[in-house]
Amino acid sequence: MSVSTRRLAVATFLTGIIAGLVGLACIHLLHWIQAAAWDMHGGTLLEAVSAVSPARRVGVLTLAGVVGALSWFLLFRRNKAVTSVAGAVGGTPMPPLRATWHALTQVLIVGLGASVGREVAPREMAAAFSAAAADRLGLTPEDRRIIVACGAGAGLAAVYSIPLSGAIYTLEILLVSLSARAVAPALITSGIAVLISTGFTRPAFFYTVPTLTPSLSLTIFGALMGPVLGAAGWAFKQAVARTGAIRPRDWRILITLPLAFVVVGLVSTHIPSVLGNGQASAQTQFDATWAAGAGLAFALLVLLAKTATTFLTIGAGGWGGVLTPAVALGAGLGAVIGLPWASAWPGSEVAAFAFIGAAAFLGTSMKAPFTGLILVIEFTGQGATILVPAVLAVGGATTAASWLARRHSRGSLTASSTPGSPRLTDESGR
Repeated sequence: MSVSTRRLAVATFLTGIIAGLVGLACIHLLHWIQAAAWDMHGGTLLEAVSAVSPARRVGVLTLAGVVGALSWFLLFRRNKAVTSVAGAVGGTPMPPLRATWHALTQVLIVGLGASVGREVAPREMAAAFSAAAADRLGLTPEDRRIIVACGAGAGLAAVYSIPLSGAIYTLEILLVSLSARAVAPALITSGIAVLISTGFTRPAFFYTVPTLTPSLSLTIFGALMGPVLGAAGWAFKQAVARTGAIRPRDWRILITLPLAFVVVGLVSTHIPSVLGNGQASAQTQFDATWAAGAGLAFALLVLLAKTATTFLTIGAGGWGGVLTPAVALGAGLGAVIGLPWASAWPGSEVAAFAFIGAAAFLGTSMKAPFTGLILVIEFTGQGATILVPAVLAVGGATTAASWLARRHSRGSLTASSTPGSPRLTDESGR
């Protein structure tokens, strides 16, 4: 075994431990914040939020906006640059202390109810500390790249207890490689990280979904609606990039973020599922208890409310993940389309349409169809019985998103060739 291989092996082991400890810390910190803010000592965030008064919801969200604004204002006061995980994998410095500050602020506001995901925080911290370990071990540039990517993927795996998804995320999104030198560290770091964060016993699945059954109706739905879901996922990715590019990082954030969070709090007084990382909104769609009541109107209302609050949070200066919000939006879109479909062609649960919507939407919004599908499978513990319609939907979604991306690229090139035309900076990877 060569020296570089031995160093990579040591780095792999250390990275798994680092990511596991980071994930464990984020899990416990989030639970402590939610317990203090919402009296959440078990059950779900939606149950806890629904049990408190509307005034408390607005008050907690206002506090989140003020604290988040102050933290990020101080962080960006001297340096407004933010190194993304993709940038760190590419070699851009990611100082561990700055990354930790940035990440812990995200965990804080998510715990207080911000309408963004928590998954970026452990990815950033794990990537930053893994990079420091790689530098200390003297890894080659390529091995350092592998380890930083593995740290980010393992951090994602640790915080949600999704070892396979963490490894696939590393390989498909960050490294775009299936070499043995990349595959082995990706799998090992994710496995070690999950073992440290959650132990041998698999915690409850992130979403509770009834057993899904296949049907011809669901299969045709997946084949026909996949491109629609893909177009929506692609549009979501573009919108996130545009919104993220204009978010304030100066004194304006002291005004915009608290005001935005007051609005989110007011929305939550009528639709409490908008709060948090999207689990509540997605669970509402998977449960489909509304199908016999308000039905389509309610599903559409939850979908629109979650979309609006997520973009409002990002545009006002908030930072956080869009992975779990994308699951919520995809599940909502699947339910909204699937409910009338199921009425016209019975045979499948609304939850099955929500599952397919989440997988196709997430896969295209991340530009990673395998990661999207496997994430939703690990999140729900379901999907084996409906893999055929799910695969057809994800395939169609990927085709539509690729076609739209090519058209957008040609349009951007045409626009950029015109003197004085504006240029858009894509910050979706941050």
